Amino acid sequence: MMKRKICIVITARPSYSRVKTVLQAIDAHDDLELLLVVAASALLPRYGSAVNYMERDGFKVAAKVFNVLEGENLTAAAKTTGIGILELSTVFENLKPDIVVTVADRFETMATAVAASYMNIPLAHIQGGEVTGNIDEKVRHAITKLSDYHFVASEDAKSRVIKLGEQPDMVFNTGCPSIDLALDIKNIKHLSFNPYEKYGGVGSEPDLSEGYLVVMQHPVTTEYKESRAHIELTLKAVNRINKPTLWFWPNVDAGADGTSTGIRAFREHFELPQVHFFKNMEGQDFLELLQCSSCLIGNSSVGIRECAYLGVPVVNIGTRQNRRLRGENVLDVPYDETKIKEAIELQLFNPKNQKSSVYGNGDSGKKIADILADIEFRFHKTITY
Repeated sequence: MMKRKICIVITARPSYSRVKTVLQAIDAHDDLELLLVVAASALLPRYGSAVNYMERDGFKVAAKVFNVLEGENLTAAAKTTGIGILELSTVFENLKPDIVVTVADRFETMATAVAASYMNIPLAHIQGGEVTGNIDEKVRHAITKLSDYHFVASEDAKSRVIKLGEQPDMVFNTGCPSIDLALDIKNIKHLSFNPYEKYGGVGSEPDLSEGYLVVMQHPVTTEYKESRAHIELTLKAVNRINKPTLWFWPNVDAGADGTSTGIRAFREHFELPQVHFFKNMEGQDFLELLQCSSCLIGNSSVGIRECAYLGVPVVNIGTRQNRRLRGENVLDVPYDETKIKEAIELQLFNPKNQKSSVYGNGDSGKKIADILADIEFRFHKTITY
C-alpha cells in the first residue's frame, strides 16, 4: 500500500514546538510519509532560524518558502500572506500531498489554508476553536472554515468548532502537541544546560541558581502602534524587580519593530545587570527553562498552555490572550508598570502546584498521526446547515 503523503507547513518559530511530536509520529508511522515545508520567519536568522533546529532534529525539509516582506506592519503582513499563497501553490503542485496540515493562528498560516483549499487538497488544522484578543482569532476561525479536519486542544475548542458549523465527526480533541514536550520535562528540578554557553545572546549573564524570571512579550496586531509603549512598561517593571531575567525577542508580527526598538533604546539608557536577551531556543530547552523558572512574564500562549500543565506561575499582560482557556497559574494584568511589578511579586510566592491538563496529557502527536493514517480524505464539506 502506498504511504499517505502528509504535508505540514511551519511558518514561525513557535509553530515548530507546537507540532514537533506530530512530525515525529508521522515520520515514524508505517503508513505515512512526512513532507515538511518551512516558510516565512521560520527561515530567517533574525528570528532564530528555526529551520536549523528542525534539520538538527533529523527532519528532512521538502521545500523552503521565502515569503516574508520586511516592514513588520499591517501592509507587510497582508503582502507576506499573498506571497505565501503564490509560493505554496507551486510547492503543493510539485509535492502533490494527500493532505496539508496547518498550525494554529499566525497570519502566514492563512496562506497555507487558502492555497490548499483552492487546489482541492484536503486540509487539517491543529489548534482551531480557541479565542484570543487580536487578529489571530479571526485567522484561526477563518482557517477552521477552510479546513476539512480539526485537531483541537480542548473540549471547549471542540465545542466552538462544531458551533461554527463543522461536522462533529471531523473534529478530534487530541490535546495540544506542545504538551507532549512538556510531559518529558515536568519532573526536572534544575537546568541541565547553561543557556548562555549554548545559545549566546546579549546582555549580562546573571546567576540563575537562586531563581530567575523569563519574559516573552509579543506585539498585539490590533494595538501595534502601542507596541513600544507596551514593552517599555514591562521593561521598567522587570527592572524594578531586579531579579535574574532571561528575555526573548518577539515574533515577526506587525509592531515587532516597536517592541525591538523599545528594548534596544531601554538598554542604551539603563543598565540591566540582571537581564540577558535571546533570539531563540530549542523547544525542549525552552520548556526546561520555564519549568525551572520562578515566573513567566509577557503575553505568549506558552504561558496559557505549557505553563498550565507544568504549573509555572505566569503574569499575562494585556489583551493578546483574552478569553483563552487558562489554568489557575495565570495572573492577568493590564499594561501598567506598577500592576505588572505587583503581579510578579505575587507570583514569586506562588508554589508550582497549580497544574492543569486542560490542554492535554502528552499523547497528542501519536493521536494525530493515527487519525491521519485512518481517516478517509476529502476536500468538501458534507454537513447541512
